[in-house]
Amino acid sequence: MQFITHVPGSTPLVLDSPHSGTVYPADFRHACELAVLRSAEDTHVEKLYDFAPAMGVHWIEAHFPRSYLDANRNTTEMDVTLLDGAWPGPVETDPKIMSKVRLGKGLIWRTTDEGVPLYDRKLGVAEIQARIAQYWVPYHAAVEQAIDAAHRQHGYSLHINCHSMPAVASSSATDFPGEEHADFVVGDREGTTAHAALSQRVCEHLKGHGYSVAYNHPYKGVELVRRYSNPAGQRHSIQLEINRKLYMDEATFELTPGAEPLKAALRSLVEMLLKTDPRTL
Repeated sequence: MQFITHVPGSTPLVLDSPHSGTVYPADFRHACELAVLRSAEDTHVEKLYDFAPAMGVHWIEAHFPRSYLDANRNTTEMDVTLLDGAWPGPVETDPKIMSKVRLGKGLIWRTTDEGVPLYDRKLGVAEIQARIAQYWVPYHAAVEQAIDAAHRQHGYSLHINCHSMPAVASSSATDFPGEEHADFVVGDREGTTAHAALSQRVCEHLKGHGYSVAYNHPYKGVELVRRYSNPAGQRHSIQLEINRKLYMDEATFELTPGAEPLKAALRSLVEMLLKTDPRTL
């Protein structure tokens, strides 16, 4: 079974969607209802960018759900309380990084965004190791290969890590529960994963289309932009969050008419990025 889609491109731009997967593996064996679990998905994000491969953009997409394994977390972000034995690998100790684990949102989720437990059992160590080998490793390899190819061909790479967010932050999803989100959040981990001038260009472009845009709040960017960026070496990574109210009904998961103008704005953003050489900023 294919767990990811990787479409190689010819341009410096790499897009990846790690959280839009809707194929739930049989060995998930979750205890909560699927309808509850689905709120964790960045549903339809892959459809919003489906024009990109035809423009020569590298595209990577996860088909497995984020609640099964979060490809945007490091393998060290392990919630050891979920396991039936000792974890043999390293476990993160930085309290800032582990704050999401405490919320139940580590590499393997413990709870939904509303705090509903995912499991009524302990997970086996071998079970988690298999998820990492079959899902996390191939996904990260695809992203790394795409960025390396873009950089090798053009002398720089632009990586957009594609996400969506609820209109209002849930109780167990963030350090800011109940916060009403902007239309977009542009995150570069406080200027450490991309030149600030590039991030600001993205912000201003989206504002020019009439959208409200927040910068590094409440989402700064996580593992995929951290791991594969090096702005000094002209490898730029930005996490881009889209408010789901712009394109879907969050209760039914159905696309709304707002999806089409949003998609047009995203195409315009991609066109702008394809004309942007970060070495000149």
